[in-house]
Amino acid sequence: MARKSSLHKSSLRQSSPTSSGYASTEKVPAADLERQATVQEGEQKFKRLSWTSLTVCLIVEAIALGSLSLPAAFAAVGMVAGVLLCVGIGLIAIYTSYVVGQVFIKHPDVRHYPDAMKLLGGRPLELLGNVMLPLFLVLIVGSHVLTGTIAFISIADKPVMCALGWGAISAAVLFAVALPPTFHDLAFLGYIDFCSILIAIGITMVTTGVQAHSGPGGLAAVEWSVWPPADMSFYKAFLATTNIVFAYSFAVCQFSFMVELHTPKDYVKSIWALGLIEIVIYTVVGAVIYAFVGQDVESPALLSAGHTVKRIAFGVALPVIFISGSINTTVLARLIIDRAFKDSEIRFVNSKAGWLVWITLIAIITMLSWVVAEAIPFFSALLGLISSLFISGFSFYFPALFWFRLIKKGKWNASRHNVCLSIVNAVVLVIGFAILGCGTYASVMEIVTQYQSGDVRGSFTCDNKSYLK
Repeated sequence: MARKSSLHKSSLRQSSPTSSGYASTEKVPAADLERQATVQEGEQKFKRLSWTSLTVCLIVEAIALGSLSLPAAFAAVGMVAGVLLCVGIGLIAIYTSYVVGQVFIKHPDVRHYPDAMKLLGGRPLELLGNVMLPLFLVLIVGSHVLTGTIAFISIADKPVMCALGWGAISAAVLFAVALPPTFHDLAFLGYIDFCSILIAIGITMVTTGVQAHSGPGGLAAVEWSVWPPADMSFYKAFLATTNIVFAYSFAVCQFSFMVELHTPKDYVKSIWALGLIEIVIYTVVGAVIYAFVGQDVESPALLSAGHTVKRIAFGVALPVIFISGSINTTVLARLIIDRAFKDSEIRFVNSKAGWLVWITLIAIITMLSWVVAEAIPFFSALLGLISSLFISGFSFYFPALFWFRLIKKGKWNASRHNVCLSIVNAVVLVIGFAILGCGTYASVMEIVTQYQSGDVRGSFTCDNKSYLK
């Protein structure tokens, strides 16, 4: 009887492991419970983005002061080509952004653009992406430092401070705005950003319209052309095209944003909302201001609004300059912290160590961007070069390759649906490589021309007037 009881107890002990489905009597260490709670809290912190907030984040990334460079693009290619490019490139950008979203839905482990590139071409392509994306984002933030410097100098009118000081102030503001670690936290600033650019655009349009109406001969005397000017060179026309391409660069950070979506499939609403808003704003701004100012329109167009109004418009545009710039800093910092602290709680930025790492990253990225802004101080050519080298891939040929390698089901000619989309993506692929080659050539030619004509200031100069050329 004792032996039977002993065997019974032994069998009970053998049937108690947690792997068998029976409740474990062992206590989980308090440290492990605390760590699990921290991880769960951290993951929830980065899953609060709604589709409306995603739309706002995309607006912050895409619609900045560069939209006021579009009237100058219209002056280079003519009214008809300008409208066609704004609408056509906008529709293509919506489609390629849709493809990027489909990659994320199919591969939810993708957190940033280089992760998707790894799916496309393995480790080598991932390494390329880990070079391209940081370089692109640093250049973008640098262009916002430069724009902020120009804005402060214009607002101050006759500043006595060294121009490098204005650049440092711009960098400091960008640093402060980029400190929130989640895009949900940044989204509320997007509403301020959007209002800022709309008001700046409105001031510029109204002022240039009044100036045109009150000038000799009125609106009829404004010299604008339906077609490209007869003396327009290929590289100048293509440089204008790259500025339009740059305005539709919202696919670049889309993976980084979608990671925080609590309902990822809702992204389609966001890209359609943003895409249509962009097409309307860019087409109207480009066409109307070009018609009001004519061939002599400056870039950005608020420089054509007159001395006093220009200062007011720059003041109103300060939020969009810094908010739109800072979100790129946040994307790059999240890329780095996700890579460097993949298995650490530091990536959640909810501890002293996490905040220390996060603030240090934001500071380093901002400082590096400030150096770039002072070393490469040409507005239009910089936008064109960025578009050609990076946007051509992130917004065009990579999404096309994503569709062929990651999205397409069956052979390209397996169905009418596949044939149609194969043709569409092949066209997008060609457009992307054309922008890469021709756009890079045009941007380099523009930089060389500016240096030869003396229109480019020296690097790291204190001369305020040189920033306003």
